[in-house]
Amino acid sequence: MRLFGYLILFALIGYGIWPYFTVFRLDEAINQEGTAQLATMVDLPAIRANYKARVTAGVDGIFPSGDPESVMNWIRQNVDRLGDSALEQAITLTWVRDTLRGAVTRATGQSPPYLLGGIDFAFFESYNRFLIRIGDLGRSPTHVRMTLQGTDWKITDIID
Repeated sequence: MRLFGYLILFALIGYGIWPYFTVFRLDEAINQEGTAQLATMVDLPAIRANYKARVTAGVDGIFPSGDPESVMNWIRQNVDRLGDSALEQAITLTWVRDTLRGAVTRATGQSPPYLLGGIDFAFFESYNRFLIRIGDLGRSPTHVRMTLQGTDWKITDIID
């Protein structure tokens, strides 16, 4: 019985350390010129979907849905359509790498940027979501959300 308890304890400790190991690997990946290593740690469709949700929420405030035949509804539909293609072109692995580098440089002033030096907070939001804050609160920090997908922690949102 005691052995079983120790096994569960070690499993919980391992699970708790696992995303921090991914953060360490991410630090290496953002300082490389290529994006091959970073590609294994990023879920681009999820990042695009989260940005689209934020853009759509902003469009709802500017162009409220009403009459389906109105000019405002037509503009709203075109913003949605153009927004998808714009997000696909803008949010790339290079953009992710440059955004993370820029956030660390703003937070620490280091060049080259070391992610571990810029992290002000990193902890679980839930059992399968992990939040990293780069920079101090009140000073425009960048939030990086990682989600457990299968057996890997992947970046699914960057809030800059």
